[in-house]
Amino acid sequence: MSDLKFLHLNKDWNAQPNAPLPEVRTEGGVVQLQFILNSYSYSAIDGELGFLTFSGCKAWRLGYPNDEGWYDGDCRYGKSAPKWGEFYELTGPDPLLHAVNDWVPVSTPDQGRRHFLFYLRDETFECLAENWIFERGTPTMKLPYLASLLH
Repeated sequence: MSDLKFLHLNKDWNAQPNAPLPEVRTEGGVVQLQFILNSYSYSAIDGELGFLTFSGCKAWRLGYPNDEGWYDGDCRYGKSAPKWGEFYELTGPDPLLHAVNDWVPVSTPDQGRRHFLFYLRDETFECLAENWIFERGTPTMKLPYLASLLH
């Protein structure tokens, strides 16, 4: 896996480190992850929500490992991921992509050429998608409208 690269995507925001309370919504080929933002280390109001919206999705998952599993070495990327608790795009050959069997398929199976991974407190979120955007606060747009902005 030496050619697999982790591109760090969340430079000035992150999920709340103790209880981000992630929720996933889907509509067509769009997947949206909602979570509480980290107001301790970043510019965010206590309880403020963050939204990662992915378009052109092939599949997503929210599950193991949690932070304890990652630090215990039970994570399939534990030896190569730079740091727990961050949002990455994985690029390059990935022989471990399908080493988990809890992927949830989405309605666009021919898309999802990019692999996104977000290590949260109690679980890991992954999405195979074409594009993504980050928003904070109250989402003002519905999922289909967001998807049109991403194409």
